[in-house]
Amino acid sequence: MKIVKHGSFPWSNLHNTFTQQVTDLYDLANDVTGTTLQNYNNTTSGIQQIIKDAIQNNTSLRTLGGSWSFSPIASTKGILLNTKPLNIRFTINRSSTAPAYTGDARRLCLAQCGNGIWELNDFLHQRGLSLSACGASNGQTIAGAIATGTHGAAIGFGAVQEGVVGLHIITGPDKHIWLERASYPVVADSFANKLGAAIVRDDDAFNAAVVSFGAFGFIHGVMIEAEDDYLLEYYLRRVPYDDALIHQLTTLDFTYAHLPYPNVIPFHFQSLINPYDLDKGAYMTTMYKRPYRNDYTKPKPNGAGIGPGDDAPCFIGKLAGVLPAAVPLLVNKVLATSLTLREQQYGRLGEIFNNTTLRGKVSSAAVGLPVSAIDKVITGLLQVNKTDGPFAGLFAFRFVKASKATMAFTHFAPVTCVLELDGVLSPETGHFYEAVWNMLDQLNIPFTFHWGKMNTLTPTRVRQMYGANLDQFLAARARIVDPDMLRIFSNDAMQQWGIDAV
Repeated sequence: MKIVKHGSFPWSNLHNTFTQQVTDLYDLANDVTGTTLQNYNNTTSGIQQIIKDAIQNNTSLRTLGGSWSFSPIASTKGILLNTKPLNIRFTINRSSTAPAYTGDARRLCLAQCGNGIWELNDFLHQRGLSLSACGASNGQTIAGAIATGTHGAAIGFGAVQEGVVGLHIITGPDKHIWLERASYPVVADSFANKLGAAIVRDDDAFNAAVVSFGAFGFIHGVMIEAEDDYLLEYYLRRVPYDDALIHQLTTLDFTYAHLPYPNVIPFHFQSLINPYDLDKGAYMTTMYKRPYRNDYTKPKPNGAGIGPGDDAPCFIGKLAGVLPAAVPLLVNKVLATSLTLREQQYGRLGEIFNNTTLRGKVSSAAVGLPVSAIDKVITGLLQVNKTDGPFAGLFAFRFVKASKATMAFTHFAPVTCVLELDGVLSPETGHFYEAVWNMLDQLNIPFTFHWGKMNTLTPTRVRQMYGANLDQFLAARARIVDPDMLRIFSNDAMQQWGIDAV
């Protein structure tokens, strides 16, 4: 394995929401002299040596993917390991799968941790396959995306981690495992042997590790179970902001008259509310899955460079520096030039959701909510905007099938509503966020924070949000990670939030 060391310096994430002094940053890269498997295994050995050195030097390690998280969950005072160059991919044949595996081996792909979501979309498409879900922005690596529970609005499928069926985790200088569910065995023993990994089949451990913010060790490989390629039929409409809309959002009643296909549950469903232009209605995005074909017009960005799958952070940064009195006018202006209504357009998942760039300094917070609370939440948001605004941003509601992952923030069943508050990066935005969290508390509405976005997590809040799931997570971690390794795979955020039992 190749390592380039950069020394100590003040490191910032891509969104510049925080800066932390790091002991060092290592750029990691695979060897290219052997076979693909040999190069992958050499990297495993190289990472184990890094872990061994970290133990000797009493230094924590943190894997760094796309540096996409707004929160400090991927930061450390110790050594950051840049994994983006680690992008080996393996296809799997039937002989490498477990006898009890009930899926189709050609849909399996073992992706090394640094593979970008956009890279996987292209790789799978060349093989007639597709990821089942992704986020709106795809600058993340696959390991980073699942580590924080990255989601889109796949109401019938869920977040990115729901498509993961196996994990290759390096848990110490002399130990690495292949982890999968006992209830859904995927690989043959011979496959794990080729990696030199011990097989662990344990539903509780897998569900805990698949969204674990680096707490279980270095996730070196992620086994994805893809699906046959497909198109999404896309609509962005403005619909009346009225009681019928609130009823539709709160009940997910898809007989709603303004949908392209009433009585049909879409693949993707979200709504965007501009609090300064309610008279003109809300925005509603729906996408319907269709069989893949070649004869379609590929989606293109509009005149402002905004594509059909781009979310608010792609354009909300234009509001930076706006004076409070000008917020309503300029939010309306930015939205009018950034969003283009669309009817019956088509694209693959990776074509519609293809953004990997940043535009301006933005702040993004997201909370998971029970769908039944949306009417109270919207009323509360509009009131908070009057008392603690004006918020230089928008209110977005995405709907995601509840996750099986123990610490997924999208755990409200059967469907979690994700309220996204995307605005400019400013003290005023932070104040507005606090007022919203206080409003939710006062209304006794249960909610969870997106691990990779702006939040005010504390041990008390985490316990309140996850309850017994937190105990299950910590117990699974203790079974998989040796006690002397816990501090290596920890950081300040985990300790401050109460998700670390060192």
